[in-house]
Amino acid sequence: MIKVCRLGHATLTTPDLDRQVAYYTQVVGLTLIEREAKRVFLATKQGLEALALEQGAPNALSRLAFQVAPGTDLAQLARELSTHGIKAERRSSISPGVAQAIVFEDPKHTTIEIFAEYSFAKEDTSQGGIMPLKLGHVAYRVADVQQIVKFYTDVLGFRVSDWRDDTFAFLRCGPDHHTVNFVVDEVPQLHHIAFEVKDWAEIQRACEWLAKNNIHLVWGPGRHIIGHNIAIYHRNPDKVRVEFFCEMDLMKDEGLGYFDPRPWHQDRPQRPKVWGPDTLRNYWGFGSERIIRGYQTVE
Repeated sequence: MIKVCRLGHATLTTPDLDRQVAYYTQVVGLTLIEREAKRVFLATKQGLEALALEQGAPNALSRLAFQVAPGTDLAQLARELSTHGIKAERRSSISPGVAQAIVFEDPKHTTIEIFAEYSFAKEDTSQGGIMPLKLGHVAYRVADVQQIVKFYTDVLGFRVSDWRDDTFAFLRCGPDHHTVNFVVDEVPQLHHIAFEVKDWAEIQRACEWLAKNNIHLVWGPGRHIIGHNIAIYHRNPDKVRVEFFCEMDLMKDEGLGYFDPRPWHQDRPQRPKVWGPDTLRNYWGFGSERIIRGYQTVE
């Protein structure tokens, strides 16, 4: 089994590279670290690669890069993948910070890039935009959630943090509650990408900055129940749903089998669980109110 440790960068396609570069640098606050004719790479101010953008259709995820422990033998990982019937190929220079990787497809036909060694981009001390800490997670709509969860747990070493009934799964590869999540949908497609910011004050600042750029929220601010992160969502010029979040649940000691107790937890200790279909999306904020109509409770 591959033991993925963290999310590296996501590759999105766009019909207008210049427009997306302007959005991700001026609004989101990422740094352009490399540009080619039909591809660009962006990193956080601290030097963590976050996104690659390539010429193509709007609102589409083409690749996901994940890091395993430094020093890991990529050739051995490729041999392990072959025992699952997965053919991986070796590629060089998949990004400015990744010299070697193995590449293969997951069941939803997203290209997965696995790397061990990473070189940070030069720190950018300029101030501008929202300036997130990292690309936190990627969410995707899939036709068969059980199939994709089995692949990510059995092959890539992810752990299930929570389920919402049997249609929405939250998976982690580190202490963060989720690094990827998958929800049932008839049309497989990208659901959203999410950037972590420092704290609640940064969420408020992000709201102000988005408003100054005439970008309106489509959801939030609110605190989710599953994951308990405070979050806001908007759509970028390619209609990609983009989330900014903070205060996500953490599982720092896997052996304990539960998340750190937090003031907002409804259950203590907070454990991985299957939430019922009546679970509210938010503890407070937009989408959390229940309205009683007759004998039926609806959101």
